[in-house]
Order: sequence, then structure tokens, then C-alpha cells
Amino acid sequence: MQHVRDLKWKSKKDLDLFPDARRKGFEAILTNNIGQFNDPEECKAIQRSGLHHISYQIDDGLDGLARASASICAAIRPIVEALEPVSSQRAVKITAISARTKRFIVANPATDPPSKYWP
Repeated sequence: MQHVRDLKWKSKKDLDLFPDARRKGFEAILTNNIGQFNDPEECKAIQRSGLHHISYQIDDGLDGLARASASICAAIRPIVEALEPVSSQRAVKITAISARTKRFIVANPATDPPSKYWP
């Protein structure tokens, strides 16, 4: 996986990026630009490139970044496995981890010991 910054493509327009990525041997792009399918020219460029388009949404702030990062980490391996056997282009939208779902439990070991061996 490479970032556009590593390729010195950070200022490259998407219309040029898609065919260049394909020529460079990439099979997929991962982007938070979910609006690309709403632009007719970008949509055509994605389609012509044949690249798998993997998108995710990112909300504002540090919490949004954390949820987006966690969502990508949780989804990327299954996405790769799902895309490996296919012979044609796919569009994948990563489902975000919800901000409303509690992802941890805080316990006081003095009143709720984590194991029977807790002194």
C-alpha cells in the first residue's frame, strides 16, 4: 500500500491519478473522497481505470479519524480476500464504526476483580 504523498502524486488531479495508478500496477484505490461517484467525469475515469474503488467516510475531529482508522483496519483484510478472486472491477464502501456503540468497559478491580486471581 502506498500513499499519494509517497508517490509524489499529492497534487495530481483524480482524473489523472486513476489511469496513472493502473499503469503503475495498482489494483485498487482507498479514498475518503466519497463524492467521486457524484462527478460524471471522475466516475467515468474510475470506470475506465478498472481499479477497485474502496471508500470510507471520515467525520470531523480526532474521534472521526479514530473511527475511520479503526473501520479501515477491521475491514481491509476481508476486502482484500473478497477482491482477490474477482476478475472485474468492484466498488467497496467501508461501513464506519458507530460513535454510539460503546467499544470498551471500565471496571474497578477493587469492587469487580478481572479474575479470581486478583488479590
